[in-house]
Amino acid sequence: MATGPIYIVKQKRRRDSRTDYRRRIKMLESRTARLVVRLSNSAIRVQLTEYETKGDKATASAISTELGEYGWTASGKNTSAAYLTGLLCGARAKKAGAKEAILDMGQKKATKGSKIYAALKGAIDAGLEIPSSAAYPAEDRISGQHIAKYAAALKSADKEAYNEQFSGYLKSNIDPEKIPVMFNAAKGKILGESK
Repeated sequence: MATGPIYIVKQKRRRDSRTDYRRRIKMLESRTARLVVRLSNSAIRVQLTEYETKGDKATASAISTELGEYGWTASGKNTSAAYLTGLLCGARAKKAGAKEAILDMGQKKATKGSKIYAALKGAIDAGLEIPSSAAYPAEDRISGQHIAKYAAALKSADKEAYNEQFSGYLKSNIDPEKIPVMFNAAKGKILGESK
């Protein structure tokens, strides 16, 4: 590490590539609430946060592990779960009186059709005004129809490959061909509760 009288050590979060302070300061200067979307290996977390000098304050929050309460028992890490988590957070934010926000995706790169944009679309569909581009995943990917179509095709072609490919769903007693039905039921419960 360099040393000397004019050398300034950068913040630890910047050195570890966990925070881009230039991007963060621009978001904070806008004085608009931020829709923070974070993806992990086990869950998806969406929060509506506001800046305060003592630290960020979460106005509304949702995590994909909560979706079981709304009938979503499939994976909490896929695109459908990201959309439902964003929808749940957006519904809670609307109840708390929030109207608008900006997207905070942290250090993730903007990729068309990613889970971050699925969560963003969920929050927008819940009624939040968030400026965004049209980089959302396709509607059949959000609702899980692509899984149902692939499962039906594979089941009729090769039963053994079907059992291997969808073993996680089958162990949990979930019919992969019924994912869109489960998605629509969970979406209806979330939107019904928010009214």
